[in-house]
Amino acid sequence: MTDFARLLHADGPNSEHAAALQLYGRFVGDWDAEITAHGSDGTTHAAPGEIHFGWVLEGRAVQDVWIIPRPAGAPAFPIAGNWYGTTLRVYDPTMSAWRICWFDPARSVFRQQIGRPHGQDIVQEGTTEAGELTRWSFTGITTDSFRWLGEAKPNTAADWRLMVEVRAKRRKG
Repeated sequence: MTDFARLLHADGPNSEHAAALQLYGRFVGDWDAEITAHGSDGTTHAAPGEIHFGWVLEGRAVQDVWIIPRPAGAPAFPIAGNWYGTTLRVYDPTMSAWRICWFDPARSVFRQQIGRPHGQDIVQEGTTEAGELTRWSFTGITTDSFRWLGEAKPNTAADWRLMVEVRAKRRKG
């Protein structure tokens, strides 16, 4: 392992905020996913994908990689496009919340959000570069599965619109 990889990755949560770090730490591992993109005209498209979560930065953060669709060289996924991006999720004890940055350089999509527990779910909120509100939620969380919803709301709209839904199952073995 290179020095960079060795210094980035961590074996587990930092003991200073171990309980709070489990909000996202429970996802550490490898996941298979079924992604459904929802067009504004009511059309939907589905594709397989994969998600990988790990501890980083002395166990003070969780980083993930989302890959959709899985096959290399696959044609563009309608509506949502192909994803090969990473999220850095850092717990900020000064606000009892998570600072979240998503980077997808191939699509030039970059988002910043604040994440917090909401009952049994996790809700992340932010805005796009154009000022559109974003809400990404983890729901139905179990040890081996979760559902992720990507929603958007233009400033002029009354309601949120579901853009992407991900159903993930933990890989066995």
